[in-house]
Amino acid sequence: MANVCSYGRFTHAIVRGIPESFGKSVDSSVDEASTDLAKTQRQFGVLTGALRQKVGLQLIEIPADAELPESWRIEDVAVIQGDTALITRPWKQQRRSEVEAVRRVLTELNLTVVEMGVEEGGSGGATLEGSDVLFTGREFFVGISKHTNHRGAEVLADTFRDFAVSTVPVYGGCRLKNICSMGGPDTIIISNSEGARKTLRMMEQLTDHHYEVLTVPEEAAANCIYIRGPAKVDYLLHPTAEECPDSVNAFQKLPDYTLLPTACSEASKLGGSLSSFCLLINRKPHAY
Repeated sequence: MANVCSYGRFTHAIVRGIPESFGKSVDSSVDEASTDLAKTQRQFGVLTGALRQKVGLQLIEIPADAELPESWRIEDVAVIQGDTALITRPWKQQRRSEVEAVRRVLTELNLTVVEMGVEEGGSGGATLEGSDVLFTGREFFVGISKHTNHRGAEVLADTFRDFAVSTVPVYGGCRLKNICSMGGPDTIIISNSEGARKTLRMMEQLTDHHYEVLTVPEEAAANCIYIRGPAKVDYLLHPTAEECPDSVNAFQKLPDYTLLPTACSEASKLGGSLSSFCLLINRKPHAY
């Protein structure tokens, strides 16, 4: 079993630039005119700046690709734990070529890359997106949603055999990490919606571990990025007070954290969230 005390410690963040085609997915139910490309790019710049300059991660940015309008949602295409990276199989056929550039970077970082093959699961195949995967440091929870199926969860369990893997239905959100995220090694941040509470009850029934729960009144506030920085500083990137004014007091309940408000309003219009923008990796300095 991996050392839980190392949970949240990362050295690198992989991100992918915002393409000119942002918001123009061919089957998006969102009116593309409702998203502001320039504002999205500014928000992306603030996020990457916080990861690099405030948290101190080494940033690896894959260039934007206008042919892949959802490629900014890089969290979906890999699940990484320790030295192993599982290349996932997104639900949308047109997103599956997003993995190529990410695979190259993961290989350059000397990670053990595991492929989720087309043949997995037979007819229809396995689907798995990283935004449906919550790793707590002790175990994985996989949200069964429109984007991720049971066969995909089975492939993840086969890949990360040192950890328990439990599947939970996603109520009231399109992806598991739309309604919850980790706020530390033993703390789950979760939306106060009825659907989120139902999912949380299922998670509590499936685990042998007790997690503290930080409930936030706004769904968008439930997705945060926790990083254990140098000198044992706890950083939490979370939506801004402008986006989630009712959740400010909840975040202030986290003692001794360095809170980094980070805007994500444009990606939220497309079902994205802060964690959608990055893959976090913990590698020794000589690995890249």
